Amino acid sequence: MIDEPTILAAVLMIALVIYALTGGADFGGGVWELFSYGPRKAGQREVIAGALAPIWEANNVWLVLVVVMLFVAFPRAFAVLSIALHIPLTLALLGIVFRGSSFTFRHYDPAGEADRRTRRWGLQFAVASVVTPIMLGVCVGTVVSGRAVTEQGAPGSFLHSWLHPFPACMGLFTLALFAYLAATYLTLETEDRGLQDDFRARALVAAGACCLLAFVGRTLAPRLPVPLELPISLEILTGLVGLGAVACLWQRRFWLARALAALQVVCVLWAWGVAQFPYLVPPALTFHGTAAPTAVLRMMIGALALGAFLLLPSFVYLYRVFKRR
Repeated sequence: MIDEPTILAAVLMIALVIYALTGGADFGGGVWELFSYGPRKAGQREVIAGALAPIWEANNVWLVLVVVMLFVAFPRAFAVLSIALHIPLTLALLGIVFRGSSFTFRHYDPAGEADRRTRRWGLQFAVASVVTPIMLGVCVGTVVSGRAVTEQGAPGSFLHSWLHPFPACMGLFTLALFAYLAATYLTLETEDRGLQDDFRARALVAAGACCLLAFVGRTLAPRLPVPLELPISLEILTGLVGLGAVACLWQRRFWLARALAALQVVCVLWAWGVAQFPYLVPPALTFHGTAAPTAVLRMMIGALALGAFLLLPSFVYLYRVFKRR
Protein backbone atom coordinates (compact mmCIF):
# COMPACT_ATOMS: atom_id res chain seq x y z
CA MET A 1 0.00 0.00 0.00
CA ILE A 2 1.38 3.38 -1.05
CA ASP A 3 0.60 5.82 1.73
CA GLU A 4 2.20 9.00 3.05
CA PRO A 5 5.08 7.38 5.01
CA THR A 6 5.94 5.20 2.00
CA ILE A 7 5.97 8.19 -0.36
CA LEU A 8 8.24 10.14 1.98
CA ALA A 9 10.50 7.11 2.42
CA ALA A 10 10.94 6.99 -1.37
CA VAL A 11 11.62 10.74 -1.53
CA LEU A 12 14.14 10.38 1.29
CA MET A 13 16.00 7.69 -0.67
CA ILE A 14 15.91 9.77 -3.87
CA ALA A 15 17.42 12.73 -2.02
CA LEU A 16 20.18 10.50 -0.59
CA VAL A 17 20.94 9.15 -4.06
CA ILE A 18 21.17 12.63 -5.59
CA TYR A 19 23.39 13.79 -2.73
CA ALA A 20 25.72 10.83 -3.25
CA LEU A 21 25.94 11.51 -7.00
CA THR A 22 26.65 15.21 -6.52
CA GLY A 23 27.91 16.05 -3.04
CA GLY A 24 29.55 12.64 -2.66
CA ALA A 25 31.56 13.23 -5.81
CA ASP A 26 32.62 16.60 -4.38
CA PHE A 27 34.03 14.82 -1.34
CA GLY A 28 35.80 12.41 -3.68
CA GLY A 29 37.43 15.35 -5.43
CA GLY A 30 38.86 16.46 -2.10
CA VAL A 31 40.19 12.95 -1.54
CA TRP A 32 42.14 13.09 -4.80
CA GLU A 33 43.43 16.54 -3.95
CA LEU A 34 44.93 15.07 -0.78
CA PHE A 35 46.49 12.21 -2.76
CA SER A 36 47.57 14.20 -5.82
CA TYR A 37 51.16 13.51 -6.78
CA GLY A 38 53.54 13.31 -9.72
CA PRO A 39 54.64 15.85 -12.32
CA ARG A 40 51.02 16.82 -13.04
CA LYS A 41 50.06 17.41 -9.40
CA ALA A 42 49.31 21.10 -9.91
CA GLY A 43 47.23 20.29 -12.97
CA GLN A 44 45.25 17.66 -11.08
CA ARG A 45 44.40 20.14 -8.33
CA GLU A 46 43.44 22.77 -10.89
CA VAL A 47 41.02 20.38 -12.58
CA ILE A 48 39.49 19.40 -9.24
CA ALA A 49 39.02 23.03 -8.18
CA GLY A 50 37.53 23.95 -11.53
CA ALA A 51 35.07 21.08 -11.37
CA LEU A 52 33.92 21.86 -7.81
CA ALA A 53 33.85 25.66 -7.69
CA PRO A 54 30.57 26.38 -9.54
CA ILE A 55 28.37 23.68 -7.96
CA TRP A 56 29.60 22.40 -4.59
CA GLU A 57 27.48 24.75 -2.47
CA ALA A 58 24.29 23.88 -4.35
CA ASN A 59 24.90 20.15 -3.95
CA ASN A 60 24.57 20.41 -0.17
CA VAL A 61 20.87 21.23 -0.60
CA TRP A 62 20.11 17.52 -0.81
CA LEU A 63 21.70 16.74 2.54
CA VAL A 64 19.73 19.57 4.14
CA LEU A 65 16.58 18.09 2.61
CA VAL A 66 17.33 14.66 4.13
CA VAL A 67 17.85 16.14 7.60
CA VAL A 68 14.69 18.29 7.44
CA MET A 69 12.60 15.35 6.20
CA LEU A 70 13.80 13.14 9.05
CA PHE A 71 13.13 15.88 11.61
CA VAL A 72 9.64 16.74 10.36
CA ALA A 73 8.28 13.48 8.96
CA PHE A 74 9.97 10.90 11.21
CA PRO A 75 10.74 12.74 14.47
CA ARG A 76 11.16 9.69 16.68
CA ALA A 77 13.76 8.17 14.36
CA PHE A 78 15.51 11.55 14.15
CA ALA A 79 15.71 11.70 17.95
CA VAL A 80 17.13 8.19 18.23
CA LEU A 81 19.73 8.73 15.49
CA SER A 82 20.83 12.13 16.77
CA ILE A 83 21.52 10.61 20.19
CA ALA A 84 23.10 7.28 19.26
CA LEU A 85 25.16 8.81 16.42
CA HIS A 86 25.85 12.15 18.03
CA ILE A 87 29.64 11.93 17.77
CA PRO A 88 30.00 10.76 14.14
CA LEU A 89 27.24 13.14 13.01
CA THR A 90 28.97 16.04 14.77
CA LEU A 91 32.29 15.13 13.18
CA ALA A 92 30.61 14.91 9.76
CA LEU A 93 29.00 18.32 10.29
CA LEU A 94 32.32 19.86 11.32
CA GLY A 95 33.92 18.29 8.26
CA ILE A 96 31.30 19.82 5.98
CA VAL A 97 31.77 23.26 7.52
CA PHE A 98 35.58 23.17 7.51
CA ARG A 99 35.65 21.74 4.00
CA GLY A 100 33.45 24.46 2.56
CA SER A 101 35.08 27.37 4.38
CA SER A 102 38.63 26.23 3.60
CA PHE A 103 37.81 25.72 -0.09
CA THR A 104 36.36 29.23 -0.26
CA PHE A 105 39.28 30.86 1.58
CA ARG A 106 41.79 29.07 -0.60
CA HIS A 107 39.98 29.88 -3.83
CA TYR A 108 39.80 33.61 -3.13
CA ASP A 109 43.12 34.01 -1.34
CA PRO A 110 45.06 36.64 -3.33
CA ALA A 111 48.42 35.21 -2.22
CA GLY A 112 48.18 32.31 -4.71
CA GLU A 113 48.99 28.62 -4.49
CA ALA A 114 52.63 29.19 -3.54
CA ASP A 115 51.72 30.87 -0.25
CA ARG A 116 51.95 28.74 2.91
CA ARG A 117 48.58 29.95 4.14
CA THR A 118 46.89 28.91 0.90
CA ARG A 119 48.48 25.47 1.06
CA ARG A 120 47.22 25.13 4.62
CA TRP A 121 43.66 25.90 3.48
CA GLY A 122 44.08 23.28 0.75
CA LEU A 123 45.22 20.65 3.25
CA GLN A 124 42.29 21.43 5.54
CA PHE A 125 39.89 21.09 2.60
CA ALA A 126 41.35 17.74 1.60
CA VAL A 127 41.43 16.26 5.13
CA ALA A 128 37.83 17.34 5.79
CA SER A 129 36.84 15.74 2.47
CA VAL A 130 38.26 12.43 3.75
CA VAL A 131 36.86 12.55 7.29
CA THR A 132 33.28 13.50 6.37
CA PRO A 133 32.38 10.57 4.07
CA ILE A 134 33.97 8.16 6.55
CA MET A 135 31.73 9.49 9.31
CA LEU A 136 28.65 9.37 7.05
CA GLY A 137 29.47 5.77 6.18
CA VAL A 138 29.94 4.93 9.86
CA CYS A 139 26.44 6.26 10.52
CA VAL A 140 24.98 4.13 7.72
CA GLY A 141 26.88 1.06 8.93
CA THR A 142 25.61 1.56 12.46
CA VAL A 143 22.01 1.81 11.26
CA VAL A 144 22.30 -1.24 9.00
CA SER A 145 23.89 -3.33 11.74
CA GLY A 146 21.01 -2.60 14.11
CA ARG A 147 23.28 -1.01 16.71
CA ALA A 148 21.74 2.48 16.60
CA VAL A 149 18.63 1.37 18.48
CA THR A 150 17.71 -1.30 20.99
CA GLU A 151 14.96 -3.85 20.39
CA GLN A 152 12.73 -1.70 22.60
CA GLY A 153 13.23 1.31 20.35
CA ALA A 154 15.54 3.28 22.67
CA PRO A 155 18.76 4.91 21.37
CA GLY A 156 21.83 2.70 21.37
CA SER A 157 24.94 3.35 23.38
CA PHE A 158 26.40 6.83 22.96
CA LEU A 159 29.81 5.37 22.05
CA HIS A 160 29.67 1.63 21.50
CA SER A 161 26.80 1.69 19.02
CA TRP A 162 29.14 2.96 16.29
CA LEU A 163 32.54 1.81 17.61
CA HIS A 164 32.52 -1.51 15.79
CA PRO A 165 34.46 -3.01 12.83
CA PHE A 166 31.42 -3.14 10.53
CA PRO A 167 30.53 0.58 10.73
CA ALA A 168 34.23 1.39 10.30
CA CYS A 169 34.34 -0.79 7.18
CA MET A 170 31.25 0.95 5.81
CA GLY A 171 32.92 4.30 6.44
CA LEU A 172 35.92 3.28 4.36
CA PHE A 173 33.61 1.82 1.69
CA THR A 174 31.75 5.14 1.46
CA LEU A 175 35.06 6.97 1.10
CA ALA A 176 36.21 4.61 -1.67
CA LEU A 177 32.83 4.84 -3.44
CA PHE A 178 32.87 8.65 -3.48
CA ALA A 179 36.51 8.67 -4.61
CA TYR A 180 35.67 6.25 -7.42
CA LEU A 181 32.75 8.39 -8.54
CA ALA A 182 34.81 11.59 -8.44
CA ALA A 183 37.75 10.17 -10.37
CA THR A 184 35.39 8.87 -13.07
CA TYR A 185 33.71 12.27 -13.32
CA LEU A 186 37.06 14.07 -13.47
CA THR A 187 38.15 12.18 -16.58
CA LEU A 188 35.65 14.38 -18.44
CA GLU A 189 36.65 17.65 -16.76
CA THR A 190 39.83 18.00 -18.80
CA GLU A 191 40.96 17.39 -22.37
CA ASP A 192 44.58 16.79 -21.36
CA ARG A 193 45.28 13.11 -22.03
CA GLY A 194 47.87 12.87 -19.26
CA LEU A 195 45.45 14.21 -16.65
CA GLN A 196 42.71 11.95 -17.98
CA ASP A 197 45.03 8.98 -17.52
CA ASP A 198 45.81 10.10 -13.97
CA PHE A 199 42.14 10.19 -13.00
CA ARG A 200 41.44 6.99 -14.94
CA ALA A 201 44.09 5.15 -12.91
CA ARG A 202 42.67 6.54 -9.67
CA ALA A 203 39.15 5.46 -10.64
CA LEU A 204 40.33 1.91 -11.30
CA VAL A 205 42.17 1.78 -7.97
CA ALA A 206 39.11 3.11 -6.13
CA ALA A 207 36.88 0.57 -7.89
CA GLY A 208 39.15 -2.21 -6.65
CA ALA A 209 39.03 -0.78 -3.13
CA CYS A 210 35.21 -0.74 -3.29
CA CYS A 211 35.13 -4.42 -4.24
CA LEU A 212 37.55 -5.36 -1.47
CA LEU A 213 35.72 -3.36 1.21
CA ALA A 214 32.34 -4.74 0.08
CA PHE A 215 33.68 -8.27 0.54
CA VAL A 216 35.15 -7.44 3.96
CA GLY A 217 31.90 -5.76 4.96
CA ARG A 218 29.91 -8.90 4.16
CA THR A 219 32.19 -10.96 6.39
CA LEU A 220 31.94 -8.44 9.25
CA ALA A 221 28.17 -7.89 9.04
CA PRO A 222 26.55 -8.98 12.33
CA ARG A 223 23.47 -11.13 12.60
CA LEU A 224 20.38 -8.97 12.88
CA PRO A 225 17.20 -9.65 14.83
CA VAL A 226 15.44 -8.56 11.62
CA PRO A 227 17.33 -10.02 8.61
CA LEU A 228 17.82 -7.61 5.70
CA GLU A 229 17.27 -9.52 2.48
CA LEU A 230 18.76 -8.06 -0.68
CA PRO A 231 16.99 -9.05 -3.93
CA ILE A 232 19.42 -11.20 -5.90
CA SER A 233 18.42 -9.49 -9.15
CA LEU A 234 19.45 -6.09 -7.78
CA GLU A 235 22.71 -7.52 -6.46
CA ILE A 236 23.53 -9.06 -9.87
CA LEU A 237 22.62 -5.80 -11.64
CA THR A 238 24.94 -3.84 -9.35
CA GLY A 239 27.83 -6.19 -10.10
CA LEU A 240 27.26 -6.12 -13.86
CA VAL A 241 27.03 -2.34 -13.94
CA GLY A 242 30.25 -2.08 -11.93
CA LEU A 243 32.07 -4.43 -14.32
CA GLY A 244 30.79 -2.40 -17.25
CA ALA A 245 32.04 0.85 -15.72
CA VAL A 246 35.50 -0.63 -15.12
CA ALA A 247 35.61 -1.98 -18.68
CA CYS A 248 34.70 1.42 -20.10
CA LEU A 249 37.37 3.10 -17.98
CA TRP A 250 39.91 0.58 -19.22
CA GLN A 251 38.92 1.32 -22.83
CA ARG A 252 38.87 5.10 -22.21
CA ARG A 253 35.17 5.40 -23.01
CA PHE A 254 34.76 8.05 -20.35
CA TRP A 255 31.21 9.25 -21.09
CA LEU A 256 29.80 5.76 -20.79
CA ALA A 257 32.01 5.05 -17.78
CA ARG A 258 30.60 8.08 -15.97
CA ALA A 259 27.02 7.03 -16.67
CA LEU A 260 27.66 3.47 -15.48
CA ALA A 261 29.54 4.62 -12.36
CA ALA A 262 26.61 6.85 -11.42
CA LEU A 263 24.19 3.98 -12.08
CA GLN A 264 26.32 1.71 -9.89
CA VAL A 265 26.06 4.15 -6.98
CA VAL A 266 22.29 4.34 -7.54
CA CYS A 267 22.08 0.53 -7.44
CA VAL A 268 24.15 0.32 -4.25
CA LEU A 269 21.97 2.83 -2.40
CA TRP A 270 18.67 1.45 -3.62
CA ALA A 271 19.79 -2.06 -2.72
CA TRP A 272 20.32 -0.83 0.83
CA GLY A 273 16.94 0.92 0.86
CA VAL A 274 15.02 -2.04 -0.55
CA ALA A 275 16.70 -4.49 1.83
CA GLN A 276 15.96 -2.33 4.87
CA PHE A 277 12.37 -1.29 4.07
CA PRO A 278 10.01 -0.99 5.98
CA TYR A 279 12.56 -0.34 8.74
CA LEU A 280 14.02 3.13 9.03
CA VAL A 281 16.24 2.13 11.95
CA PRO A 282 16.28 -1.66 12.33
CA PRO A 283 15.42 -3.70 14.27
CA ALA A 284 12.72 -1.67 16.03
CA LEU A 285 11.78 1.54 14.19
CA THR A 286 9.78 1.43 10.97
CA PHE A 287 8.81 4.31 8.71
CA HIS A 288 5.16 3.91 9.70
CA GLY A 289 5.92 3.52 13.39
CA THR A 290 7.99 6.71 13.60
CA ALA A 291 5.94 8.86 11.21
CA ALA A 292 4.46 12.19 12.24
CA PRO A 293 0.66 12.69 12.16
CA THR A 294 -0.96 12.28 8.75
CA ALA A 295 -1.76 16.00 8.46
CA VAL A 296 1.93 16.85 8.88
CA LEU A 297 2.97 14.25 6.30
CA ARG A 298 0.50 15.59 3.75
CA MET A 299 1.73 19.13 4.24
CA MET A 300 5.28 17.83 3.85
CA ILE A 301 4.41 16.12 0.56
CA GLY A 302 2.80 19.32 -0.71
CA ALA A 303 5.85 21.38 0.27
CA LEU A 304 8.14 18.88 -1.46
CA ALA A 305 6.07 19.03 -4.65
CA LEU A 306 6.22 22.82 -4.69
CA GLY A 307 9.92 22.79 -3.86
CA ALA A 308 10.65 20.31 -6.65
CA PHE A 309 8.82 22.56 -9.11
CA LEU A 310 11.19 25.39 -8.19
CA LEU A 311 14.39 23.51 -7.36
CA LEU A 312 14.78 20.93 -10.13
CA PRO A 313 14.68 23.38 -13.07
CA SER A 314 17.20 25.55 -11.22
CA PHE A 315 19.58 22.62 -10.83
CA VAL A 316 19.18 21.64 -14.47
CA TYR A 317 19.98 25.20 -15.54
CA LEU A 318 22.97 25.37 -13.16
CA TYR A 319 24.49 22.22 -14.60
CA ARG A 320 23.77 23.26 -18.18
CA VAL A 321 25.60 26.53 -17.61
CA PHE A 322 28.67 25.16 -15.84
CA LYS A 323 28.94 21.53 -16.99
CA ARG A 324 27.83 21.42 -20.62
CA ARG A 325 30.80 21.33 -22.96
